[in-house]
Amino acid sequence: MTVIELTGKWTVTASSGPVPAGIAGRPIPARVPGAVHLDLQRAGLIADPFDGANETEQQWIGDVDWTFTTVFEWADDGTERQELVAEGLDTVAVIALNGVEVGRAENQHRSHRFDISAALVTGENTLRIDFAAPVPAAEARSQEHGPRPHVNHHPYNAIRKMASSFGWDWGIDVAGAGIWRPIRVETWSDARIAAVRPLVDVNRENGTVGIVDVHIDVERADRLREPELDVEVEIAGQRIPTRVPMGSTSVVVHVEVPDPELWWPRSHGAQPLYPLAVRLQGREQWRRRIGFRTVRVDTAPDEQGTPYAVYVNDRLVHIRGANWIPDHAFPSEVDADRCARRIADATEANINLLRVWGGGIYESEDFYTICDEQGVLVQQDLLLACAAYAEEAWLHREVEAEAREAITRLSSHPSLVIWNGGNENIVAYADWGWRHRLEGRTWGEAYFRRLLPGLLAELDPTRFFSPGSPYSFSAYLSPNLGQHGTTHIWDVWNEKDYTAYAEWTPRFVAEFGFQGPPAWTTLTDVVHDAPLDPHGPQMLVHQKAERGNEKLERGLGPHLPRPRTIDDWHWATQLNQAAAVRFGIEHFRSLAPYNTGTIVWQLNDDWPVISWAAVDFAERRKPLWYAIRAVYEPRLVTVQPREEGLAAVLLNDHDDAWAGELALRRMSFDGFVLSSAVIACEVGARSESTVQIPPALRTPADPSGEVLVAEAADFGRAVHDFAEVVEQRLERQPFEAVSSAQDGAVRVTVSARSYVRDLFVLADRGHPDASVDTGLVTLLPGERCDFTVTGVPPQIDPGVFLDPLVLRHAGDLQG
Repeated sequence: MTVIELTGKWTVTASSGPVPAGIAGRPIPARVPGAVHLDLQRAGLIADPFDGANETEQQWIGDVDWTFTTVFEWADDGTERQELVAEGLDTVAVIALNGVEVGRAENQHRSHRFDISAALVTGENTLRIDFAAPVPAAEARSQEHGPRPHVNHHPYNAIRKMASSFGWDWGIDVAGAGIWRPIRVETWSDARIAAVRPLVDVNRENGTVGIVDVHIDVERADRLREPELDVEVEIAGQRIPTRVPMGSTSVVVHVEVPDPELWWPRSHGAQPLYPLAVRLQGREQWRRRIGFRTVRVDTAPDEQGTPYAVYVNDRLVHIRGANWIPDHAFPSEVDADRCARRIADATEANINLLRVWGGGIYESEDFYTICDEQGVLVQQDLLLACAAYAEEAWLHREVEAEAREAITRLSSHPSLVIWNGGNENIVAYADWGWRHRLEGRTWGEAYFRRLLPGLLAELDPTRFFSPGSPYSFSAYLSPNLGQHGTTHIWDVWNEKDYTAYAEWTPRFVAEFGFQGPPAWTTLTDVVHDAPLDPHGPQMLVHQKAERGNEKLERGLGPHLPRPRTIDDWHWATQLNQAAAVRFGIEHFRSLAPYNTGTIVWQLNDDWPVISWAAVDFAERRKPLWYAIRAVYEPRLVTVQPREEGLAAVLLNDHDDAWAGELALRRMSFDGFVLSSAVIACEVGARSESTVQIPPALRTPADPSGEVLVAEAADFGRAVHDFAEVVEQRLERQPFEAVSSAQDGAVRVTVSARSYVRDLFVLADRGHPDASVDTGLVTLLPGERCDFTVTGVPPQIDPGVFLDPLVLRHAGDLQG
């Protein structure tokens, strides 16, 4: 096989549409893989799409037809087949080589292979790809086939393009065009491997045996000449030869590996990966790594409703998850290093599952490979989100093609354990009033009930399939009931205060969250309102949720004093976001074993924006990230209300049982212990224990000036506030702090004189490149904490990190 990578000189030209003067018809240098917005920016023809109000000014880009062109050399090498392989075309495209149309595409989420033998010439070849303007294309298809309900303002459900590229309640509207994944010319003879699906199982009947059935599909160069083909599979020191029979295009090779090391989710065991190679006619053409493990999800009704319990290797895994969106509004910009940093954000926050959300993309091989290596489970949505989708042939064929390809491509990854039919489509039909609006038009039920489960049964029955999220696992129940299956909780944030999480008793929470702004530097790098204001015009461009900043301010009301300055607004809304999610996760986890997991919305951002993310677009960890890390600790003690009064719940997500003492103190803010107790308790492996707190400890004499402290060795400490910040008598200066340069970092040491609630170093306000190792620290009188700030140039005065706008705590919001 000969491969010509088409990554050389490309140009992009605006061919029709509302193009500004000076751009129409002008060839602009282009990068492939890439996106037209980025090409225009590099050429100096548009400003940064993420900056200021540029999103609005650049909406014309999505209304324009764009043509990408390149020239490449080819010499006849005597091969039988010549093909153009495009891994990702965004989106509606006509492909021509030397003026001859060789193919068409209309789906960003699949690859294409076009026969170019009739158009290819020896010497110079001109490849041209004409992309239709995506916004008019989506609108035209919607009108042609009947409008169907969707969220946001463009009918993204009428075109197979990344839904969030048209904008979302956290996403910028940058619907454009481009060759967003690699493109190349391949020439070959005889036969090639078209696809490999290694389906893994583990048999424990007579010892442990790893089983892999390697499904191999081949394509022959000459369909009239179909001889036998030699195939060899190599794994774990075994080489298994077989043959593809004459006239056939597939074969299955069954391999058994005695006593394999099992692949486990993180904190449950190791992640051994076995190289698997497939050779055709003696040439290696496919290589991946697989892991031996089993997966099942228990949704069998019980006396309490319907569970959603994930088992790996027959062991229950309590899910501490996060939702994942595309990590950049232009996904071609996410390289392996950025992907690795984002997954490190997950693992360092004790996250053990990422749900790839259905309005984004099927992620890169880098993403799943890193999850394999790190033991991060993956739930993969099929790419249907928050909309009704036509089931007729014009869309059905594309949904089927992309799903077939994705299921096949991702089958080797042990981290991928769940396929999900889509996001909020079923609940929208059932509960959002869409059934009436559809007036009998199809809406996607055939995908969730027949096509997608049928494809999984055909291509990969080893993984669990859920028709949607949320879902009650019954056609006769509302899809979003807490006691059944998976639940999305959005009355909190949209309508209610975060304490309303306690009104829910969910079996599994697949979405919930609360908004907060990004880091100060991330925000002010793109928002230039003067003066800076929560309701300034550029600020609101970077707030995509409906009445989002009003909801942020409403959410502060019961908890924090009204901000006096924009600096206080920023800190208070970040702090309240962290408090909200911390409250929710602790409540949900305390319901174990009834509750088996949470997937917080969301880990990451795709541009600099006020959002639900824990890590902002500039890769700065928000206070929320530190809160998630703390409440996702495998061992956690939390104080929760129960019918008998306050109780301490000890959660032990370890293989070892624990026995020890729970120390309880009710104390005043100045450190005086008002009541105390030590209670012996035990917690089983992967289990939990609830300890009732004696009345003298759970009943404060002065709620505004007292806290309850619960501590247990290995479980850390829970500090229960009897009142909200707005009602507490917190000191504005309850500590002394010093800073110094040490070992290439800055050490900030804080010593508490009085109770310090949620102490945090807003490191980027000291220096834009700085980050801090810990955050949201609560100190009791007499305690101290060391913060390590890294990324600080040596010439920076360590004292900047003691500035009151850098070193903050909940009490400094009080007047």
